[in-house]
Amino acid sequence: MKKCVLILFFLGLFLAVAITTEAQCSICTKTTQQLGEKPAKGMNSGILYLAFAPFAIVGFIGYRWWKNNKDA
Repeated sequence: MKKCVLILFFLGLFLAVAITTEAQCSICTKTTQQLGEKPAKGMNSGILYLAFAPFAIVGFIGYRWWKNNKDA
């Protein structure tokens, strides 16, 4: 129960502190500077959206591996 409360606390803390993330390489940054502010924000959101899937898959595999090794 204590671990669950601690995890929920940190999750709430991370969600409460909104930090603007920049997920562009140098080439993408130069390209979006030429497009303008609104397309640049759209491109940045697209990059973050596409980066989420591999992180989610690796996170799920890591969680399953940890869960299976924990029971052994």
